[in-house]
Amino acid sequence: MNPHPAARAEIVVDLDAVRHNVRRLREVAGVPTMTVVKADGYGHGMVEVARAAREAGAEWLGVATLDEAVALRAAGDRGRLLCWLAVPGEDFAAAIAADVDVTASSVAQLEEIAATGAAARVQLKVDTGLSRNGAPLDTWPEVVAAARAGEEVGRWRVTGIWSHFACSDEPDHPANDAQEAAFRHALDVADRAGLRPEVRHLSNSAGALLRPSSRFDLVRFGLASYGLDPAPGHTPDLDLIPAMTVRASLAMVKSIPAGAGVSYGHTWVADTATTLGLVPAGYGDGIPRHASNTAHVLVGGKRRALRGRVCMDQFVVDLDGDLPERGEDVVLFGPGTRGEPTAQDWAEAADTISYEIVTRIGGRMARRYVGR
Repeated sequence: MNPHPAARAEIVVDLDAVRHNVRRLREVAGVPTMTVVKADGYGHGMVEVARAAREAGAEWLGVATLDEAVALRAAGDRGRLLCWLAVPGEDFAAAIAADVDVTASSVAQLEEIAATGAAARVQLKVDTGLSRNGAPLDTWPEVVAAARAGEEVGRWRVTGIWSHFACSDEPDHPANDAQEAAFRHALDVADRAGLRPEVRHLSNSAGALLRPSSRFDLVRFGLASYGLDPAPGHTPDLDLIPAMTVRASLAMVKSIPAGAGVSYGHTWVADTATTLGLVPAGYGDGIPRHASNTAHVLVGGKRRALRGRVCMDQFVVDLDGDLPERGEDVVLFGPGTRGEPTAQDWAEAADTISYEIVTRIGGRMARRYVGR
């Protein structure tokens, strides 16, 4: 029977696993590390993961938005903290007042930071080839000059220069060499302008693990902090522990005859008589509909295939004639140590990446922590 019968469906986060992963990654990196806790800690809980990461020695935390940064400060975090995504008109003042390092990717953003009237800690982001956020290389000298001018009159201190890889999970991709070369060029431009940042950082999890030359003064560990592989097929065994388990209570068990169709559209039809289990979670809880008829769960010590389309609130699994009791534990994914599927298994079933699987899961699910 289900050891937690009150939970319809829940996310269980092992904070000891997070601490273990952060410590292990710091050992491997050999330079200071940033644990990235944006998007509610990749679905694991931003505040709780941030505390665990700090306890494990993470020198920096990273978030995307100003709101996330301010929320972390309100929850009691006091270490170095970087945020990097803002739209025109957003107020930098609260983050600056909370001692957050903010990012500028243009002269216009520097002007918005200056408009707060507060002395800020600013990091400059350069686009080295991801073609996303960051100053394009052709405008980089202008951004650097404006940053240096503001530094000279006390508007801010430039604490970092950084960029982000596009293809670090493909270690042989030529973009990696090109981006690292572009980043080194950008650092030279900044140095000639008189900027002396505390930290220079380029690598995310895959880059930090697979490309030692790109570690510079700081590396940003996102996915790997949660125990998931940032570059499947390439990452060495680092003894990382997946921190998230998603489980539910079996809502119903029923028998169906051969020829019975299952779920919307009858995309699966039983070729023999079988038994089905109803799992009370669906795409409204972040279960990917693209995993219909392809993913598996663990029930009664056996992997069971999803049958038919995932619905908003529920999905159906094939119990192959077995008749477990209502309330039986269903493990959707976890570390894989008990034979259950992993987040990577679900990613492959849904033709996506494990980042999306863990980040989107939740909806109406409760979240429970162990290893506090």
